[in-house]
Amino acid sequence: MRIAYLDGFSGISGDMFLGALIDVGVPFTLLQQTVAALHMGATLELSRVERNGISAAKLDVVIDGQKDMPREEVLAQKHDEEGGQGHGEGTDFHRPADDHIDEQHHAHGRSLATILGIIAAAPISDRAKQTAREIFVALAAAEAKVHNVEVADVHFHEVGAVDAIVDIVGAAVGCEALNVEQYVCSPLNVGGGTVKCAHGVLPVPAPATLELLRGFPIYSGAVQKELVTPTGAAIVRVLATRCGPRPAMRTEKIGYGAGWRDFPHHANVLRITVGEAVDLEQSSLIPTENVWVEEVIVLEANLDDLSPQIIGYVSDRLLVEGGLDVFTTAVQMKKGRPGTLLTVLAKPQDESRLRELLFRESSTLGIRSRHEKRHALARRHETVRTAWGEVRIKIGIMNGTDSQFAPEFEDCRRIAAEHDVPLKSVMQEALRLYLDKKHG
Repeated sequence: MRIAYLDGFSGISGDMFLGALIDVGVPFTLLQQTVAALHMGATLELSRVERNGISAAKLDVVIDGQKDMPREEVLAQKHDEEGGQGHGEGTDFHRPADDHIDEQHHAHGRSLATILGIIAAAPISDRAKQTAREIFVALAAAEAKVHNVEVADVHFHEVGAVDAIVDIVGAAVGCEALNVEQYVCSPLNVGGGTVKCAHGVLPVPAPATLELLRGFPIYSGAVQKELVTPTGAAIVRVLATRCGPRPAMRTEKIGYGAGWRDFPHHANVLRITVGEAVDLEQSSLIPTENVWVEEVIVLEANLDDLSPQIIGYVSDRLLVEGGLDVFTTAVQMKKGRPGTLLTVLAKPQDESRLRELLFRESSTLGIRSRHEKRHALARRHETVRTAWGEVRIKIGIMNGTDSQFAPEFEDCRRIAAEHDVPLKSVMQEALRLYLDKKHG
């Protein structure tokens, strides 16, 4: 299995993540073209910098000729420009992506629905759109909880929203290009001290960041600055299947993304390593069995008084909010009533949040939960070129042998829609080309 490990010893932000992706091999031109196609007045600049002796890629998001900066730097700059006057709650000013919420100035901000519309219209793949949607929904849900508003009422400051859209859409497209099956994250150094933002002086980590990292291992080190931003936390929340020590892997690529500051005696970088997972007992040999084992939480609820339309809506919400899989089963309940068993598979750290959503959105009075192990075959991708375009083939590996293979549905669906070709024809042709290639 191809995996990526995020070393968050100096935290994570959106621009650090994009810089690390570029340093590990994602083409900068791909991200440039993606951002240009959003038509939001933003551009990207790439440079090579050193952070305490470590060479790293530094990515800057430039909006109206101004580079993104940490929020306290923006506030200090504004403070100087206005002759030392303070800024109260709701003051409208240029804020970076790690200070999104704009409750008092909705006219100057973008709602979540507006941002999701921008993502839906972006010229990127469906898979990248789904990843970007999940990250933004996670970010908005955290902001909504912290500020005690509905998710639909969350508005993002105009400039901060553009920066966040660039970071998040870029992250989704970059992750797709990196083509790994699993992201694992180290415990995150969130920094320390306090941070000055539009809502006053707050302890690090900021409230939305802490909400996003609920259930993740975090700590504070010697650096007394904000090291994890809400955008960075939302990226980890959605991408990382687990957090913990570095897994056993054969490292193939290493990339470093630079943070804005250069601290003495501390390398302010995010490191990504990419490689193949290995079995420690066979680390010197070719693995004979490639099985990925992870712990999952199973949530179940019996429903006999809820409209099928609402069940469909709840299922979609659970997937958007981080559910690994959601499915329904027809069951017969007491007194002979037909009902629906709604089952959710999720990461353990998402259990409480998804359980709360299920209570809130459905009619259930009780939810069963249990921890199980999920065994999944290691997998890789190969690409075949059909007459209509490229299709990825997902290949399952068992005992060192390709045992299962199937065309990626989203690739086939996109091609079928673009070329007005039956979906089954695209899938059959992609599979035929792969088998021809496999058998010479």
